[in-house]
Amino acid sequence: MSELIVIGYDDRGVADAAFATVQDLQRDYVVHLNGLAVVSVDDDGRTHVDTTSRIVGVSAASGALWGAIFGILFLLPGVGLVTGAAVGGLVGRLSKSGVDERFREQVRDLLKPGSAAVVVMASKITDDKFTAAMRPHGGTVLKTSLSDADEKELAEQLTGAQ
Repeated sequence: MSELIVIGYDDRGVADAAFATVQDLQRDYVVHLNGLAVVSVDDDGRTHVDTTSRIVGVSAASGALWGAIFGILFLLPGVGLVTGAAVGGLVGRLSKSGVDERFREQVRDLLKPGSAAVVVMASKITDDKFTAAMRPHGGTVLKTSLSDADEKELAEQLTGAQ
């Protein structure tokens, strides 16, 4: 099962500090990452994404899944008018697996001009240690889960869509 965690902050600097904390938690084996990014919105409303390439043990399938989920959360806000059957099937599958429209709306509501969010997709997480390490940064936490079966099916759909 993978956890998708989005932590919203009013300040980009705090989000960057939280991002660094998550990287430290990965090195300490508190979290096993499939994806990690900081998403910020500038004063003009443009979205900016910063990711790290130093995520250990990410397979091609989980990397593709991370990219798809990330794109649907942030880069395709109006997915109601779906462009293509593959994307449509993926969006429908994500909705059934926990990344539904309500969750996507909550994520978008976190991201206002001048704000930022840390986005974490983890296959393993020690909740108490993760929470304790992240608490000093504050923020608004949104969390959903993908079952192993949903994750496998989504990865297969992505592989078939390419």
